[in-house]
Amino acid sequence: MTKNNEIDELTELQKKLLNEVQWNFPLTNKPWEVLAERLDCTPAEIMEDLRVVKEKNILRQLSAIFDTKALGYSSALIAAKLDPEKIDEGAAEISKHPGVSHNYKRNNDYNLWYTLAVPPHEDFDEHLDYLHNASGSLVTRKLPTLKLYKIGVKLDMTGTTAPDAKAEVLAHEAPVRSEEPPELSDLDYAVIKEAQEDLPLVDRPFMALAAEIGCSEDDILSTLESLKERKLMRRFAAVMNHRKAGYKANAMGVWAVPEKNSEEIGPKMAGFAFVSHCYKRPTYDDWPYSIFTMVHGHNAQQCEDTIAAIKDETGIKDYTLLWSVKEYKKTRVKYFTPDWDIWRQKMTGETASN
Repeated sequence: MTKNNEIDELTELQKKLLNEVQWNFPLTNKPWEVLAERLDCTPAEIMEDLRVVKEKNILRQLSAIFDTKALGYSSALIAAKLDPEKIDEGAAEISKHPGVSHNYKRNNDYNLWYTLAVPPHEDFDEHLDYLHNASGSLVTRKLPTLKLYKIGVKLDMTGTTAPDAKAEVLAHEAPVRSEEPPELSDLDYAVIKEAQEDLPLVDRPFMALAAEIGCSEDDILSTLESLKERKLMRRFAAVMNHRKAGYKANAMGVWAVPEKNSEEIGPKMAGFAFVSHCYKRPTYDDWPYSIFTMVHGHNAQQCEDTIAAIKDETGIKDYTLLWSVKEYKKTRVKYFTPDWDIWRQKMTGETASN
């Protein structure tokens, strides 16, 4: 395994804690006490260790992770061909958009890949056309999700997971989404806006969020549980800095799977532990690949080993690997913020409706 100073310096407790907050964060008024009981330590140790991994930038934030489509946002993965000499400038224009959360240069004729989301009642294609023109893209392909087999980044910090390991796909990792925008109360909106931010490391963190909103701690927790039950929030969990966490490589494996086999093959691919995202997407005349698997590894060889295991398991041999060459933007979409009004005014001179 590639040497990683930040990870090598972590204690076993810190590694186990990072796994715990990624996979099973307790939604309760005293979460640090619950975590301390699970890990046989004290709440003070939990809080201090979380401060340490944040200072090292291994842990980006602890927050609610919402389902973009379930909240009524339109979203898609976008593949674009840009002049290689102008890709940095074009990527910079795309990264300005508040609905672009991931933006990468990859080793393909389609050399720029980004995710785009727009709020309810906005015209997705209008936003995409604007970015196509602003970036100087030569060709832009919209690749929305046709079927979601898995979404859930879980980086094993203990280093015990093998590249060909399998893992059960949990219900929140393959949610069934409503096609209609949800009905949200004023409290729902307030909790979404606050809970998408980093959870403060204080004794009663949800009480601190409640103070910001002007409601009770019980209101916050019950609303989060309600959002989870309504499948609007996928989970409350840690968001990691992949590279700082020791996962230096990521590859998007794209597979030409016959339509008749996709419902058999997709779940098999999703069942690999190192696959964080698995989707069925549209094909084009110049793009025959229908199933996408995102794989994270400590190094390139681990990614290749996982892809090889997927090939052996499924028998699909027509595939290609798209490596991340340069990261232009990686963040989370912020929902129901004023940024959207600002962007709408920039794009058309009008004011967006919420």
